[in-house]
This record gives sequence, C-alpha cells and structure tokens, in this order.
Amino acid sequence: MTSKDRVDKDRGGAGQGGAGHHPHRVRRLAARTGDATVAALALYMLIAYAVLPLAWRHFEHHPAMADAPKTAYTTDGIPGDALNVALIGSHDEVVAAMLAAGWFPADRTTLSSSLRIATSVVFKREYDTAPVSNLYVWGRPQDLAFEQSVDENARQRHHVRFWKSSELGVSGRPLWIGAATFDQSVGFSHLTGKITHHIDADIDAERDHVMATLAKAGQLTEMFQVTGVGATLDGRNGGGDRYFTDGELTTGVVSPGNAVRGEPPEMLANPPGIQAKNDLMANLRPLLK
Repeated sequence: MTSKDRVDKDRGGAGQGGAGHHPHRVRRLAARTGDATVAALALYMLIAYAVLPLAWRHFEHHPAMADAPKTAYTTDGIPGDALNVALIGSHDEVVAAMLAAGWFPADRTTLSSSLRIATSVVFKREYDTAPVSNLYVWGRPQDLAFEQSVDENARQRHHVRFWKSSELGVSGRPLWIGAATFDQSVGFSHLTGKITHHIDADIDAERDHVMATLAKAGQLTEMFQVTGVGATLDGRNGGGDRYFTDGELTTGVVSPGNAVRGEPPEMLANPPGIQAKNDLMANLRPLLK
C-alpha cells in the first residue's frame, strides 16, 4: 500500500467516523433545542398567567372591590358577560342618570315581551325597551337593565345590566356593578343551542360608550378604574361568544341629586403599569377585531 493509499484510507475512516457520530450530534442538538423551547414556554406561561395578572391587579381607588365578582353567570351556571362598569348612587339617581344619558329601561321578560322582541327582530320593528335575558351575580338576576337600540329594532343594541351592592357602596350610596356589551346579531348560542343575541367582541368599547354617554349628559362627578376580569385576548361569554378586554372595570360616581355638571368628571389616574397595559391593549384592538 502506498503512502497515498494510506492517507486516503485514513481520510475515509475519519469521514465515516464523522458521519457515524453526526446523527448523535443532531439528536443532542434537537434535545437541547427542545429543552430550551419547553423552558421558554414555561417562562411565558409563568409571566402571562401568574406574574402579570398579579402585577395588573389594582384597587387603590376602591379597595373594597378587590373581592367583588368579576363575571356574571347564566341560568345554567356558565360564566357569562364580564363585569366591566359600575355606578355609585341611589336607585333613583342611577335610573335618572341613565335616562338623562339616553338609555331606556328594559322590560321584564314575559310572554308578551318575548313575542314582541321576536317580532321586532324578524320584522325590524321598533322596540326601545326590549327585555334582556337574566344573568346572575350574587345568586340573583340583574336589578336594573338599560339599552339603546340601533335602527329602532332589537336586533342590534347597546345594553347594560346592573346589580346592587350596599356593601360595596361609598358614604351610604350603594354601588351598582354592571356588564355592558353590544348585541350585534341574533342567532343560536354556541354552547346551549338556544336563540340568543351574539355580542361584539370589543367589550371595552361598550364599557367606554356607557361612561361617555353619562359624562356627556353631565351625570358623573368622578370616574376611576379597578381590576375587573383581567386582561383577556380570547374570553368567552355564556353564549360562547368571543370577547377581548384590557380587564378594567370603570366606575362612575353619579352626581348627587342628578345635578347636571357643566364640566367633565374627574378621572382618577391609574398606576403607570396599568396605564401602559391599557395603552398596549388599545393599540391591539384593531388587530383583535
């Protein structure tokens, strides 16, 4: 065997040996990559579902609301609409404020009102006080419900339900915690198959609409936010409809005696971290829709 043959044999052996070890290196690299992916996913889950929700909880403007409910429930016990608004005032003050802001009280659900809302939806007839389905907080249905119809029929409408709490009130005035959503169509529930309204996914827009109408009517002296259901990108209500939210619950203090204010209500500032989160969600809203 010549020197050249020996060199070629050595090179071939080295090449074969390298080829033989190559799959092991690939497997080790894949294992390390997999471990890194799992670790990154675990870190993301920890931050997204444990750290940030705790960091985004705040009740500095109304500490008693830390233990308040975050969602309403359906008659079947399914988590329903997120609680995203509240008013502080007497029963008469809250009703007068909503009326002044252009809202209509919803009729109670009876056979007559059920037939009338069906007629309104099918034939697009006017029904500004159409009933809303019952949702439950503290084990009871809403105490008050208001709506604003679109195109003068009940197919599309702004609406809000309120539940009274004396325990969460301020200075002897009760708090009315509420859920505001926009009904955008009528169809079958994704979960129960019952006929229902389907809501628009942007529940923050409806929350802000309720408060904007009250502020414009001069019915609020003060507004502030506390943590509600928490930041959510893909929530589901009792009908299976998707919703997203920055997770804040906006509270308005009704002007005593419904004295009309000629200036906007005072808006109490959120902590910087909360406001940064809200700004981020506001920028994401067009993409989420």
